[in-house]
Amino acid sequence: MRELMNRLSPGNRLIQGLNPDDRDALLSIATPVEFAPGHVFSEPDDAIEHLHFIDSGLCSSVAVLEDGRTVETVMIGREGVLGVVASVVPHHAHTRSVAQVAGTARRVDAAKFRALSAQRPGVRDAVAEYMARLQGELEQSAACNALHHAGQRFAKWLLRCHDRVEGDTLNLTQEYLASMLGSQRTTVNEAAQGLQKAGAIAYSRGRITVLDRAALERAACECYRRGGDRQP
Repeated sequence: MRELMNRLSPGNRLIQGLNPDDRDALLSIATPVEFAPGHVFSEPDDAIEHLHFIDSGLCSSVAVLEDGRTVETVMIGREGVLGVVASVVPHHAHTRSVAQVAGTARRVDAAKFRALSAQRPGVRDAVAEYMARLQGELEQSAACNALHHAGQRFAKWLLRCHDRVEGDTLNLTQEYLASMLGSQRTTVNEAAQGLQKAGAIAYSRGRITVLDRAALERAACECYRRGGDRQP
């Protein structure tokens, strides 16, 4: 695994955007890891000991309520970092960090990363810029969740997944989708059926295939195009 990933350019876009010296310095303290769907990186109140720069796959930060209900707060793929708050100061997790789609990452000890970023302004600035984009996404999501209906939010969520994974098919159960969107399963089913009738997706037994990207974008709310939400 290590030899394979060291031969390949890292898939993480933040790392790819660094200058060669900064990139090599960061990779020198990084460990390649794999993760499976459902893998939990941290739970609420855990000390964040590692940053995970995602190379492939899809992860979420999930708020966990006292009654056991969950809702996704942040989606993270190749553009980002799990546990990024600990890149600045030692910190404890507010949410559960969990993998949605299997993939790989570069794991970096948080304390070592803080020491590295103190010595390398390019690394520090790249992470700061990512955190600013993430803040924009969170602010836009607050308005979206309050004002836009489930069908629009579901289309936006699928587009965000599609941006971050390889291929057009997503293996996500109805129960999981409802949990991520903070909606009832019946609401998710209605939204999925509406998108299927529009020809945007095919939906069956937890498998969603994007058939018409343009139709899916038309169905999504404006929030997909704002707040740093859309990924290149």
